[in-house]
Amino acid sequence: MTKIDALRRLLPCLSHTIATSNATITPTKKRLSTSLREDLKDTNQDQDKDSQDSTTTTDLERTTSASARPSRSMVIGTIFGQRKGHVWFCIQHHRLSTKPSLLLELSILTHQLVEEICCGIVRIALECDRSELGSCPLHSIPIWTMYCNGRKTGFATKRKASHHNRLMLKTMQSTTVGAGVIPAGFGSSGSEEIMYMRANYEHVVGNADSESFHLVNPDECAGQELSVFLMKSR
Repeated sequence: MTKIDALRRLLPCLSHTIATSNATITPTKKRLSTSLREDLKDTNQDQDKDSQDSTTTTDLERTTSASARPSRSMVIGTIFGQRKGHVWFCIQHHRLSTKPSLLLELSILTHQLVEEICCGIVRIALECDRSELGSCPLHSIPIWTMYCNGRKTGFATKRKASHHNRLMLKTMQSTTVGAGVIPAGFGSSGSEEIMYMRANYEHVVGNADSESFHLVNPDECAGQELSVFLMKSR
């Protein structure tokens, strides 16, 4: 199995050519509704007032509980890298944007990631020390300790998008879901070919100290699990 074939296993509905999808995927929202029932009814105005106060308190508790729920949204994630180089992870809120909201260079090499993909589940955890970077927003943390499927594999570094990165993202603007190879010499004569996998991810924000990205497989495709977690450890 070649490396690009292994990457395509993550998106089994794709053909061997670059797939294009302009469909917008809307995350499924689940709501928990609670019905309140009064077992006793009284015409006394004082008791009615107490009942209204109790209902108001319950509504406030619901609002507080709802605000504590993790927020979810859909983003576009691209994993790319040279065959013999490090893997990069890029997040965009819109496929036409060439300015990523998050760009990380991972210490894991491309062939190592392919080996993990062949196992079926890829879970990348990026951790930092809360005592040192407690007030720093997650997307502004400069360096992370990296774990892949429970094993420490080095570090991940936040990067600014270079001209070459922006040019690459521009060439993939029409691709929402797909995997392929950008030929050698793209952007500069000395550059190597770049393997990439692009897909929709569910972005889950737990709180100020944790968030995650989960690959969304195309409809009716079992696919494989791939998740990236960002968290501040105690």
